Amino acid sequence: MTDTDNKSIGYYLRTHIREYGMVVALVAILAFFQVLTDGIMLKPVNLTNLFLQNSYIIIMAVGMLLVIVGGHIDLSVGSVVGFVGALAAVMIVNWDLPTLFVVPACLVVGAIIGAAQGYWVAYWRIPSFIVTLAGMLVFKGLTLALLGGASVGPFPPEFQAMSSGFLPDIFAGLIEGRFNVFSMTIGVVLAALLPILGLRSRAKQAKFAAVDEPMAFFAAKHAIAGLAILYVTYLLSTYRGLPNILVIMALQIALFTFITNSTTLGRRIYALGGNEKAAKLSGINTKRLTFLTFANMGMLAALAGLVFAARLNTATPKAGLAFELDVIAAVFIGGASMSGGVGKVIGAVVGALIMGVMNNGMSIIGVGIDWQQVIKGLVLLAAVIFDVYNKNKA
Repeated sequence: MTDTDNKSIGYYLRTHIREYGMVVALVAILAFFQVLTDGIMLKPVNLTNLFLQNSYIIIMAVGMLLVIVGGHIDLSVGSVVGFVGALAAVMIVNWDLPTLFVVPACLVVGAIIGAAQGYWVAYWRIPSFIVTLAGMLVFKGLTLALLGGASVGPFPPEFQAMSSGFLPDIFAGLIEGRFNVFSMTIGVVLAALLPILGLRSRAKQAKFAAVDEPMAFFAAKHAIAGLAILYVTYLLSTYRGLPNILVIMALQIALFTFITNSTTLGRRIYALGGNEKAAKLSGINTKRLTFLTFANMGMLAALAGLVFAARLNTATPKAGLAFELDVIAAVFIGGASMSGGVGKVIGAVVGALIMGVMNNGMSIIGVGIDWQQVIKGLVLLAAVIFDVYNKNKA
């Protein structure tokens, strides 16, 4: 590698420190707790639980990213999680409706809730903080009313499978023992597919402008990502394979990464958060965009509510309590800017994983819930200070 390559890689890393800094932090935190827990952190059972326990936070963090990038915030997501879980419980357990009807119906209800809040924010210019704070209180009350103050459950197996099920091994018997060959095959295909898609994206970008990412860095990044995918998939395959919810999250992350990086809609959301007046003058329908980001957030909060209820196997009046804080913290820790216009889907996912790894690791080593909250608060504060520092430096 030449001195020019080294300089360009160093410059690229300095100018993209927000993007890659949190990934390095996640790896460091994982390694730290792997040592402190005597190897328990990365055991297949614990790794599976880590994904299951944080699935609903990751799902909502992706939606919250778009809201925050657009220059707004949604404080109602935790209450929507509880309300949709309660609605699903009443429909399935009390009314005996089929899961295939209840799941899409609840997602539509979530989208309507988000759209109703987005309407007041987008078309009446009421601050999102106030609208969604009101929504938080409203849906907390509606959850209590819907459940009558009591828990409702259990759910049928087909509903629980959404959160606690695993991909079946269609190649069962090829290898002795409990190794899930099908899950490992998916990991291998994904690890091979990522650099191919990356090269296609790089070639497309090169047609219109110079590619600022050095080729050596591109190759190293995809090699490390591929090895990480293979390692995690291998660990999960030695236990029960890939959880259903991990597949759902992977599809969601891929979809929203494509939307934000490769579509006009995604670019317009970033333009909206970067400078709303300029976006409006350039012909972007900023009101409709804001409306859509809130409707999307409501739908994803509903999906998280279904996943959380399925994991607990019951709907409780306190479901979703303070989830909005973890979701917002995950987005900011993942590199989103408080002023909007900055942030990536992968960053939000990494932020959620950092929160999840910290929760899991501190619980294993016996740190009390009181100190866990203190440490998480300090990490969030550090992430915001880092954001402000980089802005001032620029």
